[in-house]
Amino acid sequence: MIEWSESQQMIQKMVRDFVEKEVVPHLDDIEYNGTPPYDILRKLIKTFGMDVMAKASFDKQIAREKAIAAGEVVDEKKKKEGYNAMAGEEAAMRMIPIIEICKHAQGLVTAMGVSMGLGGGAIMGKGTIEQKERWALPLLTLEKVGAWAISEPNSGSDAFGQMKTLAKRDGKGGYIINGAKTWITNGPYADTIILICKLDDEGVAPQDRKIVSFILDSGMEGLTQSKPFKKMGIGSSPTGELFLSNVHCGPERLLGGSEDGYGRSGAKGTFMQERAGVAAMALGMVERAMELSVQYAKDRVQFGRPIGDNQLIQLKLANMEVVRMNLQNMVFRYIESVAHGKQMTLAEASAMKLYAAQSAMQVATEAVQIHGGYGYMRESRVEQLMRDAKILQIYA
Repeated sequence: MIEWSESQQMIQKMVRDFVEKEVVPHLDDIEYNGTPPYDILRKLIKTFGMDVMAKASFDKQIAREKAIAAGEVVDEKKKKEGYNAMAGEEAAMRMIPIIEICKHAQGLVTAMGVSMGLGGGAIMGKGTIEQKERWALPLLTLEKVGAWAISEPNSGSDAFGQMKTLAKRDGKGGYIINGAKTWITNGPYADTIILICKLDDEGVAPQDRKIVSFILDSGMEGLTQSKPFKKMGIGSSPTGELFLSNVHCGPERLLGGSEDGYGRSGAKGTFMQERAGVAAMALGMVERAMELSVQYAKDRVQFGRPIGDNQLIQLKLANMEVVRMNLQNMVFRYIESVAHGKQMTLAEASAMKLYAAQSAMQVATEAVQIHGGYGYMRESRVEQLMRDAKILQIYA
């Protein structure tokens, strides 16, 4: 894959038009004034039929799993060998909205991705049939807001080693959870929370304790959700803290139905998914930074000529284009890998995340520099790109 196809370009234009009409006019409200982003996201989902597709996929998976559980013979379609154009097309359709939305409000992608992808995806991937039917579909359609809670005040990169939130068996098949989570995307507004914690197992050293996960509902006794944090960037993605004081969970809330259902491997798989998406997010931000910078370089006249005539500005723009091409090739490679049925490794996803995050920050910073004093002003929008880009180096 060396360029977007005609059909993909049509989808790009449709998403771009939606963003210009439904997102851009409300940027200040969702980025700076504390307006939750979920109504805009639900409109996006309905406009492009994502809710209908999610329900159809959900119904198909549930029907298949129930048939298997009932002992029925299920006609398993053999995985296509070699190139699968449909799989590649589906991957491209996931990437295009990310790229286009991130040109203006990267936080929207973060809020939507965590709710539908991490929250709903964790339940669909590891949950029991009963858990899927009870909790998953409203997350997959964003009827309800989801959160995926692993980070704690003392456990960022060392998520498992420094984890202090504990679930203790209550002797009746259930669990009592105590602890705190922080930097939780959608935390303040989440209806459903995937909580990752350690099992308080007597006689087992803290570093060797099992990682277990629970499905929590907003309003449970002992669960407190903080107000949204005030952040450097991605204001359109609400972030907060969770506090758990003797929160009781029955066994039906244990994700996967057992203490081995969704542990370290499940969480690591989620990290891989999250990191791979950063390249598409960075691509959207870099493309927008370039658009704004090229136009400003043409329009801004100093010493009798456009600043774009100066080699220093031309070099900055050329370096931006190199980054844009590299990021686009990363996205294309991801799409082609999916089409060929190849699973990205954690190392590959991490390398993509590293390059994409560093490059997006570099390009956004240069965009502000090209704009000079105007670039430091909120109305230029390049200052927002610079603040939003920083989180790519921190999260996931």
